[in-house]
Amino acid sequence: MSSSKVTNSEEGPPRGVCINDALTDDELRAILSRLPGDADRDVFGLVCKRWLRVQSSDRRRLCVRAGSSMLRRMADRFTGIVELDLSQSASRSYYPGVTDSDLSIIAGGFRQLRILKLQNCKGITDAGLIALASGLPSLQSLDLTNCRKLTIKGLVAIAEWCCKLRSLNLTGCRSITDMLLETLSKSCSHLEELGLSGCSNITDSGLSVLVDGCHHIKLLDVSKCSKIGDIGVSKVAKTCNSSLNTLKLLDCHKIGDDSIYSLSASCPNLDTLVIGGCQNISDESIKSLVHSCSESLRQLRMDWCLNISDSSLSCVFSNCRNIAALDISCCDTVTDAAFLGLKRGGYRSSLKVLRASNCPRITVSAISLILEFCDSLEHLDVRSCPQITEVSCSEAGLQFPEGCKINFNGSLTEANVMVDVFF
Repeated sequence: MSSSKVTNSEEGPPRGVCINDALTDDELRAILSRLPGDADRDVFGLVCKRWLRVQSSDRRRLCVRAGSSMLRRMADRFTGIVELDLSQSASRSYYPGVTDSDLSIIAGGFRQLRILKLQNCKGITDAGLIALASGLPSLQSLDLTNCRKLTIKGLVAIAEWCCKLRSLNLTGCRSITDMLLETLSKSCSHLEELGLSGCSNITDSGLSVLVDGCHHIKLLDVSKCSKIGDIGVSKVAKTCNSSLNTLKLLDCHKIGDDSIYSLSASCPNLDTLVIGGCQNISDESIKSLVHSCSESLRQLRMDWCLNISDSSLSCVFSNCRNIAALDISCCDTVTDAAFLGLKRGGYRSSLKVLRASNCPRITVSAISLILEFCDSLEHLDVRSCPQITEVSCSEAGLQFPEGCKINFNGSLTEANVMVDVFF
């Protein structure tokens, strides 16, 4: 048998050749790009100093807790960072936390930064924001949730100088007034997401001015903004009709049927609606919304909407085939009859989360219908429903999907992380 000679090119690089001599930086980056997760990328950087340099220059995201000296070193090492998360825990902050001098370092050192998260950084002030605004004019996303020392001065600087902003979260920044919304309208025409929950000084006039310049709002959260009513919401619905998909109006007590009718008339792509605590909303407006958004609506929160009854809820079940999360807690007129809509719909529901705590008139018959038509159920909250207990469900022979969490007991104020993702 004849043997064929194998050349060096068929064998690969000659023995004894260092991999660093054989591969260029671009080839190393190509290898790095194929690694599936951040942990594997970090291991890549442990091979040698050269690989660490390549890995550092290629990194795009950082989530850290670091002081000024560490931030300077990170800025020198990670030159391509696009997203930086310095958020602190709401309940356990470290001292001194993020400071204005840290924001100055970020503005001067992370020049490629587009996304900055500063949730619960309670030590930063207007001076730090002004430094950010002047140093990072290309910033596209900024989260300042619960940064309570900030005033209108620093926030207006961000709005005026960061004209490419697409997402701005100001939840809990209570000093905000309509003046900021006016500045956003003039300067940030690309704005798509705005969180104003708890900013109780804003009014319908401010919302109206905002959407005069920001026509592409996709997400708007004005929960607990007590001065917001039907006029402002209706203006948002009509102006952002093709883009609006998430609207949160939790505990906006001035909201009534006119807002819901405006949404049903103008916003066919609505995905998420939070109207919990809006007690002036009735069945008829909800049914109008359901018929307009039956294909798009996936998340609906209407706890404490005391005028909601079987009529509108049955309409939701029979028409919204893509509904994934529904909250009807404390809607105390709802009965088992509402759940017959699941049967009338003639399809398998996509429902994953149902919160129905403190609905005293529903029984295990309603739960039986849910289990029959909702194969994807992951979480069911029936606390303070006296006719639905673990014992009564067992006696009725009900079989819950594997992995489904059923909450029969516990405090009504108890948070659930999985459920809160939806609302």
